[in-house]
Amino acid sequence: MGGLTKDTGAPAADGRAADGPGRRTARGAGAAGTTGAAGPGPRAGLVGSVLGGALLAALTAAVALGSTDVPLSQVWSAVVRGVTGGEPVPGTSDLIVWQLRLPRALLAAVVGAGLGLVGTAVQALVRNPLADPYLLGVSSGASLGAVAAIVLGAGVGGALGLGLSSAAFAGALAAFALVWAVARRGGGFSPLRLVLAGVGVGQFLSGFTSYLVLRAGDEQQTQGVLFWLMGSLGGARWETLPVPAVTVAAGLVALQARARALNALQMGDETAAALGVRVAGLRRELFVVTSVLTGVLVSVSGAIGFVGLMVPHACRLVAGGDLRRLLPLSALAGAVLLVVVDLAARTVLPDQELPVGVVTSLIGAPALLYLLDRRLERP
Repeated sequence: MGGLTKDTGAPAADGRAADGPGRRTARGAGAAGTTGAAGPGPRAGLVGSVLGGALLAALTAAVALGSTDVPLSQVWSAVVRGVTGGEPVPGTSDLIVWQLRLPRALLAAVVGAGLGLVGTAVQALVRNPLADPYLLGVSSGASLGAVAAIVLGAGVGGALGLGLSSAAFAGALAAFALVWAVARRGGGFSPLRLVLAGVGVGQFLSGFTSYLVLRAGDEQQTQGVLFWLMGSLGGARWETLPVPAVTVAAGLVALQARARALNALQMGDETAAALGVRVAGLRRELFVVTSVLTGVLVSVSGAIGFVGLMVPHACRLVAGGDLRRLLPLSALAGAVLLVVVDLAARTVLPDQELPVGVVTSLIGAPALLYLLDRRLERP
């Protein structure tokens, strides 16, 4: 009969069960994981509606509040004028709302959605609940590229024609290529290979990043590097929004299309293969999608921790583990969380902005411990 997979303890089909009852057991178990009893269900819809309303409220608050508070009536009138192409009204807060705060709030929502989405996908990819978007080494490459552009300045950016975000994305692609080359040796993309390759490449590139930080020419340059490494959305402009927004939307579509196969993959490679999933091919596709998403996100915001780790756990508590529900809910929850965190980073201290990653760590670590405690208490 079927045994237990090493990583998850899920039922798995073995050779003896290929044509007998064990085969049917594996198929039944996989079907339960991939199809569910009744689709997304009303609870997931209710949670999605609540998160959608919370996102709208958070975006409104993020635009209205700051060093200069803007009345809600002026916020919405400025947004309407901006959307319709109207000219800013002199003596009002139109420029603050339209040129500064709204693109930053929208970028926070896009990056948060992407981190929540990638965190959920990576946890399914490597079958590890402690995985996050930065586990596979891509963010270390992005950080190295960005730090090289800041510290070496024109020596890198001028020679290659790269700005900060472009240099970060180029570094992310280089890290992706290294992890791919290491992980595919031996003919497979097993979870263990991916994790070890990602951690190894990430640590290797982090060493170069630390060396460049030590080479920073002045205190202001060092502060700029550290601020970027801890995550910042201060560089948000309208022209920075389209690439991450389109990438996150495309990533959501690609991952949602593979949600059933991902559900099977979480039950173990043997069970997934018995259900007709091309395990190695699926893992390669997921690695490409999550790496591109991570590279784009880190290139526009720096490395913002805990969002991709904490959000999937919180969503599982209220919506279950079916990835057809979990992926879009994690994207919504990540967007809400990062918009609120960015607002706190801008306003919690007078005349000073905190790196977003500092706030997510201060909030995320206790929240994650609480969520894990809740999960362990469940029978």
